[in-house]
Amino acid sequence: MAESPITVADLMRTDAPVVARDASIAEVARVLVEHGLAGVPVVAEGELVGIVTEADLIAREADVTVPTVVPFLDALFVADAGRDFDEEMRRVLAVTAGDLMSSPVYNIRMSATLSQLATLMIEQRVNPVPVVDETLGLVGLVSRADLVRVIARLERADTVAGPVVDES
Repeated sequence: MAESPITVADLMRTDAPVVARDASIAEVARVLVEHGLAGVPVVAEGELVGIVTEADLIAREADVTVPTVVPFLDALFVADAGRDFDEEMRRVLAVTAGDLMSSPVYNIRMSATLSQLATLMIEQRVNPVPVVDETLGLVGLVSRADLVRVIARLERADTVAGPVVDES
């Protein structure tokens, strides 16, 4: 009998905390540290509305690159500063989870495979990923660390089992 594939439901955290839109940045940081998470979902009226990650908090502390204004004849042109100035300012000025959160949120269904999860994380550069059920209700959270733990366990099992030898 073939072994059923591992799904997101097998490795997600179901006890992951959430924060409200009006949660302070200090509260968000405390939740991340206390629970050892890379991000925390933001909910409003029981619905997933965003996520605040470690990267969001770190970006809040980074220096803001102010665009250079270049006069040319009777006009002023703004030179491209590289990063999105408005986005940087939004993060720096954020005082609540709602101000700082990324939205919309990439999420994944509980029934998704490890390959689908890995693909989402790599292609969209997201960590962690909220897990939803068939009705799109939030049921958990899965992180790169959770995925690495499963990969390590699978690799260890492959090593113990040894290579498959065809004796025909």
